[in-house]
Parts: sequence; structure tokens; C-alpha cells
Amino acid sequence: MSNTPLDPSTMSRRKQIVETYKMARKVDKPILWWMIGAFVVAGGLAMALFRFVLPHNDSVFSWILAGLATFLVGLLAVTIVFGRRAQKAAFTQLEGQVGAAARALSMLRRGWVLEEVVGFTKQQDMVHRVVGPPGIVLVGEGNPSRVKPLMVSEHKKHQRVVGEYPVHEVIVGNDAGQIPLKKLVNHVRKLGRQVKPAEITEIRQRLRALDAQRPKVPIPRGPVPNSMKGQRGNLRGR
Repeated sequence: MSNTPLDPSTMSRRKQIVETYKMARKVDKPILWWMIGAFVVAGGLAMALFRFVLPHNDSVFSWILAGLATFLVGLLAVTIVFGRRAQKAAFTQLEGQVGAAARALSMLRRGWVLEEVVGFTKQQDMVHRVVGPPGIVLVGEGNPSRVKPLMVSEHKKHQRVVGEYPVHEVIVGNDAGQIPLKKLVNHVRKLGRQVKPAEITEIRQRLRALDAQRPKVPIPRGPVPNSMKGQRGNLRGR
């Protein structure tokens, strides 16, 4: 059997969901019971609420509406629980892998531009760059003693090019002052809006000269939650 990773762009939505479930199930064994429990609890509450709103209506049509409402609310609950637990499982699989921060940052979509490995060491310590509402966010991963000077170097290079626009630094890890991988995307979003859309375009134009001077470095592709393509709305928190 081939071990080539599946390309989500070639899969149907149903296939994506199935592959996402398989990926999550490897890490999160109780995920099925959580989904069933979410359906039963949310659906039961929906049925009780619907019957309370129409307590004296016992027509067949009323029961059909109640059943439909129960199913839809239960399905919504299943979708939410599935998305969140699949997201957690995906980050668990990525933890400790080379390029894990870049894979997590790829979940930032509209309004964000990711450039992987704008700085690196021979030991595979890396700095990635995201351009978005906060300005420029440099994200480092690897050995802290090597990443910190690398981040300082990249910060100076970027600040020299973009001038007055803000440049933020984030180091991924579980030590003091670092951001855990599973919290990285939310942390970057919470940096706030410090530049306007037109200014983002200006920043990107200024960075082109800097990027032209550096080689592109491919990084290993681990078990990226690509099959979660249909779940990215949940990852964006929208």
C-alpha cells in the first residue's frame, strides 16, 4: 500500500471528513463517543425546548418539525465537537515535528500571507513570517538558544525594510515566554489590527527585495491536518 499523503484538493467533501476522522481517531480514541454524546444532549435539549414552545400542539406536523429541529441541532453539535477535537488531534500529531509552526500558521487564511522559512540554521531551527492585520509576525521554532539570535537578526532585517510598520516576535514552545503550538494561531490573531489592508499591500511590496536575496528552503511535510480543509472555519473561530 502506498504511503503517499493524500491530497485534499483531489478529495470530495465526504472523503475529507472521513480522512479527518481517521486521523483524529488515531490520537483521540473517545472522539466517536463525544460526537454521539453531543448529538444526544443537544438534540434532546432542542426537542424539549421545541415542545415547550408549542406545548399544546400535538399534530403530526408539529412532531415532524420537532424531529427535524432535533436532528439539525444535534448535527450542529456533532460538527462543533468533531472540528474542535480533530483540531486538537492534528496539533498533537504536529507537536515536535520540523516545520510544525508553519503547518499551524497555514490555517490562517483570509487576510494573512505566510512565508515559510525566511530564516534558518543548519540544525533546522526556523523563522517563519506572517503578514496580516498586526503587521509582520516572525515565528521561530527550534532550539531556543539558536532561535533567539536568529530572530534578532531577522527582526533587524525586516525592520530596516519596512520602517515604521510593526514587527512582532513569537517563539513556539512550552517554556516560559513561549507560545504552545496549539495556541499559536489564536495568539497571532490576538495581536490585533495595527495596519490597514492597503498598508499590508505596501508591506508585502517592501519585503519583495528582502525575499529576493534569500533562497527558498523546503521543509519536511509531516502529518499536516490537510484533511481538515473543510473544518478551517472552526479553526478560524468563525
